[in-house]
Amino acid sequence: MKTDWENIGIKELASIISSKLNEKGIDAILVGGACVSIYTKNKYLSIDLDFVSSASIKEISPALSELGFERKSSRHFEREGCPFFIEFVSPPAAIGSEPIKGKTVLQTRRGRIFPLTPTDSVKDRLAAYYHWNDPQALEQALMLAKAQKINLQEVKRWTEKEGHKEKYADFISRVKNKK
Repeated sequence: MKTDWENIGIKELASIISSKLNEKGIDAILVGGACVSIYTKNKYLSIDLDFVSSASIKEISPALSELGFERKSSRHFEREGCPFFIEFVSPPAAIGSEPIKGKTVLQTRRGRIFPLTPTDSVKDRLAAYYHWNDPQALEQALMLAKAQKINLQEVKRWTEKEGHKEKYADFISRVKNKK
């Protein structure tokens, strides 16, 4: 299947990257803003795709090179004409102080994507809000909560463990007002 790299969507790119890595025996989880883009049908649009993999960059680089992506820094890859860049976040896959437990698979016409679950994506965005006071991350968490079925009890449990009950109260009141 021919790829129009200049007009590629984030979900299609995620599936191409995931499929290529999987073909090479490399497991990788899609995290960050790209998950928000996919789960909100691009109401939020990330410019990068962040993956977490236990594979080394030396293993990952040749796989991405086959797709025309060049390594631009220690963990950052770009392809000429592609509007997105790829980055590999240091393992292990965790949200705040807690390892990621759940795994989901999205099947696309170009292959499978292994993103954070919608609930873990909310926690991921809230982690940025809680720890760095990132208001954009809070808005992304709210977009996710509106667009997807979220286990709010799990988010609350995780929040309490992270020690951010007050910020969670702000989040949950805004969730209830937006629905």
